[in-house]
Amino acid sequence: MTLSNGQQTANADAVVQEYLVFRLGKEEYGIDILKVQEIRGCDRVTRIPNAHDFITGVTNLRGVIVPIIDLRLRFHLPDAKHDENTVVIVLNLNDRIVGIVVDGVVDVQSMDVDQIKPTPDVASTLSSRYLMGIGVLESRMVILVNIEKLLSREEMELMDSMTEAFAE
Repeated sequence: MTLSNGQQTANADAVVQEYLVFRLGKEEYGIDILKVQEIRGCDRVTRIPNAHDFITGVTNLRGVIVPIIDLRLRFHLPDAKHDENTVVIVLNLNDRIVGIVVDGVVDVQSMDVDQIKPTPDVASTLSSRYLMGIGVLESRMVILVNIEKLLSREEMELMDSMTEAFAE
């Protein structure tokens, strides 16, 4: 559609979605902003014996026991040193509260469907389960994560049982 001053408007049919963009190492990742409840500094967590390595423990968030997942470990990336930029993104995933540790938050980015490309075939089948695509922006690319598929059903059930045990 063209306005009377000659400028083009955005296609009304284009679906625009907002993503919270965060860093893990040198890469940028994005998750649906609607899943984000809050962003917090790295608080002390209580380690859970015999939990998966990527589950760093649980923390008490205003009376709610929240499992904390280190995304570097979940994505099999080298360990990072926590610094002043390291944060926990608290997510609401299907009525479950989960925290993810990331190296830092970059920004909130709007993307339409034309900016999202499929993940390359070289991605492993495990990772393709939770990768939605690659957001291509002018000067950078953002790996888009389907955060609800980050954990298998069995892993979510394990986390549920961990939080219930600590809530009692």
